[in-house]
Amino acid sequence: MRFVAFKKDGKAKLGVRTDAGLVDLSKVDKTLPTDLKELLAKGKGAMAKAGRAAAKAPAKAIVKGRVNYLTPIQEPNKIICIGLNYKDHAAEAGLKIPTYPVVFNRFTTSFVPQGQPIIRPKLSKHFDYEAELVAVIGKKARNIKKSEALNYVAGYAVANEGSIRDYQMKSSQWAMGKNFDATGSIGSDFVTADELPAGAKGLNMQCRVNGKVLQDSNTREMIFDTKTLVHELAKVFTLLPGDMILTGTPAGVGFVRKPAIFLKDGDTCEIEIEKIGILSNPVKNEK
Repeated sequence: MRFVAFKKDGKAKLGVRTDAGLVDLSKVDKTLPTDLKELLAKGKGAMAKAGRAAAKAPAKAIVKGRVNYLTPIQEPNKIICIGLNYKDHAAEAGLKIPTYPVVFNRFTTSFVPQGQPIIRPKLSKHFDYEAELVAVIGKKARNIKKSEALNYVAGYAVANEGSIRDYQMKSSQWAMGKNFDATGSIGSDFVTADELPAGAKGLNMQCRVNGKVLQDSNTREMIFDTKTLVHELAKVFTLLPGDMILTGTPAGVGFVRKPAIFLKDGDTCEIEIEKIGILSNPVKNEK
């Protein structure tokens, strides 16, 4: 299934994309949550119920007109990011291939949804793009078997983990350069794991700026795949439904290019991952 978080008539909604269009679940079953995190927490039975409701939705439940998209999980307990998780990216940055995942966190205020502007801050011109696969946790995970790790992943989304490079490099901890307001974006579409290859492995991915391809890779190139990441993270802390893991970006980022390429006011940045979708955002200067 393909769930979509959106706002219509001032209300947050949860929908399912079908051949007939986008189904507003609140119009077919009022007992279903309007928040994906809450739906995930209720388990596979609730997910299946949502699927059945969408499949038999009447015409009046199909969303008409424009909607404002939301990030798939509006208030995640954790946004976990993985650095240097593609060999070619580590090489282009002149850094050693990690033997253990490089983990950092981002805050919800650093992300906007599909279609909204990502913001180049006044403090820097070094606004870089990063195409990333997002794995979304579906159930509580702690000290799990690696062979079972993918059972805890409910589905996947697309992200642009935009970074302010000069602030990222100010110290050995990357958090400041990764958490400027509205510098990243996460697509509204959440695709359930059963619709994709195991671990979302083998999916083509691109970043395009104003139509020009700047990143072109495949999720199979990750150093630590989704299964490994979930297993390693759950050794250390509890993963909860709705937690998002941004799994790293491939080669082609702007700051290593000669000359460097950074996002600027008026640009359009698109991230596409095969079978999941396209995330598109305009770039605006901070006012």
